[in-house]
Amino acid sequence: MDNLYYVLGAGVLAMVYAFWKTSWINDQDEGTDRMKQIGASIADGAMAFLKAEYRVLAIFVVIVACLLAFAANNQGDSWLVSISFLSGAITSGLAGFLGMRVATKANNRTTNAAQTSLAKALNVAFTGGSVMGLSVVGLGVLGVTGLYVIYNYFELFPDSQKLIQAITGFSLGASSIALFARVGGGIYTKAADVGADLVGKVEAGIPEDHPLNPATIADNVGDNVGDVAGMGADLFESYVGAIIGSMVLGWAIFGELAYVTLPLYIAGAGIIVSIIGTFMVSLKEGGSPQKALNIGEFGSSGIMVMVMYFIITNTVDTNAMGIFYATLIGLAAGLGIGLITEYYTGTGTKPVKSVVDQSITG
Repeated sequence: MDNLYYVLGAGVLAMVYAFWKTSWINDQDEGTDRMKQIGASIADGAMAFLKAEYRVLAIFVVIVACLLAFAANNQGDSWLVSISFLSGAITSGLAGFLGMRVATKANNRTTNAAQTSLAKALNVAFTGGSVMGLSVVGLGVLGVTGLYVIYNYFELFPDSQKLIQAITGFSLGASSIALFARVGGGIYTKAADVGADLVGKVEAGIPEDHPLNPATIADNVGDNVGDVAGMGADLFESYVGAIIGSMVLGWAIFGELAYVTLPLYIAGAGIIVSIIGTFMVSLKEGGSPQKALNIGEFGSSGIMVMVMYFIITNTVDTNAMGIFYATLIGLAAGLGIGLITEYYTGTGTKPVKSVVDQSITG
């Protein structure tokens, strides 16, 4: 139980790192007055959309939480599942909000940095992305581990099975926000995109993505809301779902708390390794941005393999190597998906060149 406080510390460290990097982005040059104006318009629009979306979601979340509490009491379960649900929904929305705030600040700063150096532009853009990623994992670990520690400390459940069952509500809350944030933002983005093309290019003869077309600003607002806030909530849901799912399986298969807390230890260690990985990403002038990102990705993955082996073998006794191999396969699968995607979509690869060659003749 005491070791879980280290996991909470890792979550706090992730949030401190995210706020530190946000402060660094704020200190970067915003660019010309025109860049500032366009960036401010996109940021204001994104905040307006997010506030409207979250107002509606707040009503939905409260109603569902009340229904969960009512259903739990009727079935003899704890109403605390509704508290877990509320916690998951709030932290999921917060993760998306924090990511979108830093994204709207990093947009024009990245553009300005790109005028002088590709390396500087990658640094600003990657830093903005790292804030989003670490906010997701930091809030996820703090939420799941915090609930587990609080429920255990105050002995709110007669047995561990009931406790774990209540924590699953956290994942449900995160999934609810992710569904609406991702789909709602996507619909808004596509509607603005189609409207901008129809009115701008077809009717008014304005070039694509011209800032004088209001729908272009709306399109960029949708990109921030859907691809940043929505994706942030989506990733948060997947992250906490994987952790809680592993906790449930650990109890169902082995019936020991060591297997329940193991996913939390791995997640906490993953945060620290991820922070180390961000310092591995560095681009020299004339270098490949993708290679710089790959160094950070594969470097941190290599460290994580050793860390997982140490944690698993020192936490559980039975089937330790089997669990290690399972996590290793998952890590390899994630890296493999990234490499395959890069091969079929990356600049200069054979499949992409083939499409270019075929496009010459239409």
